[in-house]
Amino acid sequence: MAKPSTEVAAAAPPKADLTRFLSGPEKAAIILLVLGDKYGGPIWTALDEDEVKLVSRAMSRLGAVTAEAVEQLVQEFVSMMATAGAVTGDYDRTEALLMKIMPQDKVSALMDEIRGPAGRNMWQKLGNVQDQVLANYLKGEYPQTVAVILSRLRSEHSARVLALLPHEFALEVVTRMLNMEPVQKEVLQHIEETLRTEFISNLSITQRRDSHEMIAEIFNSFDRQTESWFLAALDERNREAAQKIRSLMFTFEDLSKLDPGSCQTLIRFSDRDVLATALKGAAPSMKKFFFQQMSSRAVKNLEEAMASRGPVRLKEVDEAQTRIVALAKELAGKGEITIGKNRAEDELIY
Repeated sequence: MAKPSTEVAAAAPPKADLTRFLSGPEKAAIILLVLGDKYGGPIWTALDEDEVKLVSRAMSRLGAVTAEAVEQLVQEFVSMMATAGAVTGDYDRTEALLMKIMPQDKVSALMDEIRGPAGRNMWQKLGNVQDQVLANYLKGEYPQTVAVILSRLRSEHSARVLALLPHEFALEVVTRMLNMEPVQKEVLQHIEETLRTEFISNLSITQRRDSHEMIAEIFNSFDRQTESWFLAALDERNREAAQKIRSLMFTFEDLSKLDPGSCQTLIRFSDRDVLATALKGAAPSMKKFFFQQMSSRAVKNLEEAMASRGPVRLKEVDEAQTRIVALAKELAGKGEITIGKNRAEDELIY
């Protein structure tokens, strides 16, 4: 009798996991695509609105999914997969499937939201609203409503908004958030609809950018000759508009309105050669202003840099001054400095 072999057969290599990079909503979307409306309909109706949006958005962005990956997800449906093969998720297939199991108006609203700018839902849009604008709106609402809204935003956004609310009101909101119970679906839907109709829709109208501000920003990027030509031509055609644009423009000379601390910060962040070129073609009053914010040694070094440049073209000076102005705006946007035009209303420019 032959002696039993002690060798062990080599194990088959493990099957590659084709689904390890899929998110939960993506996996659910694939399964529902395979099930179709007949078998998947009851599942869709059991989902709440947020879940439907989550899965629908994932489904619309799936693209092609191999049959092998599908089989790993739904091994219990191997017989179905033998005929279904690979699946593809896109906007049209998602919409066609939803139309068979949901009312048309609901599907249209859902697909519009998915296809909309960056595919954001209402809460994501609210999360992009400026802190002060959102705080101004919320301070007129009930503390409980504000608590629900802030609980659904990013924590850092909620923190900034809370800090802008009246102290007593903000404290009441925090208290409500601490004691908050699960919000009923109907209540949340009512809040969402109110925000959508009374705030988000109006926001897109009230925050529409003023055309004069847009043109002023464009003119700020011109070289001096082009800027002068456009303003002179606009003076002849629409003097009132030209004057308003001039009042909104921010130029290198406006930097003289900086407070000493802001000017020193701007100098610290500026490239020395760029600042030297910008000041070389500036008015004496501008040079004096900048020099007053610098130490004697720094002034001497900058004057040496200006002298070493030799003759420079006006175009080079314009470009350098434009870069310094752009830097000032960037620093103002970060809160590093404050830029003022000294207009009657003491408006700040960011």
